[in-house]
Parts: sequence; C-alpha cells; structure tokens
Amino acid sequence: MKKKIIIGVLILIGVLAVGFAYLNYRNRTLSPPGSTELTVNGLTVSIPYSRPSVRDRLIFGTEEQKALQPYGKYWRLGANESTEITVNKDVTFNGEPLKAGTYRMYAVPGPETFDIGLNSELGKWGAMEPDYDLDVLHTKVPVEKATTPVEQYTITTVEADGGIDVVFEFSDVRFRVPVRAK
Repeated sequence: MKKKIIIGVLILIGVLAVGFAYLNYRNRTLSPPGSTELTVNGLTVSIPYSRPSVRDRLIFGTEEQKALQPYGKYWRLGANESTEITVNKDVTFNGEPLKAGTYRMYAVPGPETFDIGLNSELGKWGAMEPDYDLDVLHTKVPVEKATTPVEQYTITTVEADGGIDVVFEFSDVRFRVPVRAK
C-alpha cells in the first residue's frame, strides 16, 4: 500500500514537472527574450526584456475595444519577467534625476502619453503589479504613431544628443525616453 502511494506521488510530480516545462517553453516561444545595450561617452544603458507579438490583436486601446493592454492599466513593458533597466552612472531619465543602478521598468499607457515608472523591486515574473511604495521615479512621455506597424515588441537604444534614447515600439505605438549622464 505504501509503495503504491509513493509511486502515485512520483507520477503526479512528474506530470506537474512536464506541464510546467511545457508552459514555460510555450511562453518563451510566444514572447522570446530580447535585450538592448549601448555605451555612449562612458554611459551604459542595458535592458533585458521579452518580446510579445501583435498576432492580429489590438494591443493598446480601451477595455471596451478588448485591447490586450488597456489604457490606464499597468503594463510590464514586455512579457514573462518584468522588464529591467540598468544604468551605470547617475543620469537624467526623461529629465528626471536617477541614481546608477538597476530598476524594474513599467508603464501605464494612454492614447497620447505613457506614464513610465521605475521601481526598486526586481526579479518579478508575470504581470503582477509592483509595490508602488518602492517607486523611485515617474515620468510621462508622448506617444508617436509608428510609420510602419511593428509586429514584435522592440526596445532599442540609440545615440542621441551625447546620450542615449531608449525607443519602445509595438504595434502602431512608438515612444522614446532620453537618458543622459549627469
């Protein structure tokens, strides 16, 4: 009897492990990892993130439109793990002072602007909202309409004005955050 229970428990553990591995693999293939890093005048900005695709869905819009990411709601700026940004120097982030370090980066989209938040809570998986008491910075950036829709979410770092612009593109939305060494 004891042997049957042990075998049953081992089978259950095996099935759960296979199921978890499959779901993890599926998430990774639907939203593969991406990263961007650039160094300009000794300032390095690096961002690992996951890259979901549009796949014939409305990405940004209202809840009534059944948008994947409704206006006014938390978005982790990617998929899978939370998106994090590392800066190796004290900088201004869209004109706001920011100490060197690594931060969880998220947004609250709107039709005209995105509210970008940086938070000290790191290493989180999934779409769980951060502990907002740990926010270190909030800033708004204007939304530009992409000239060509972008199927797979992309973050790039480009040299601009002696610093780095972080450019976010997804579907028909594009916005940029200037990062400058202090």
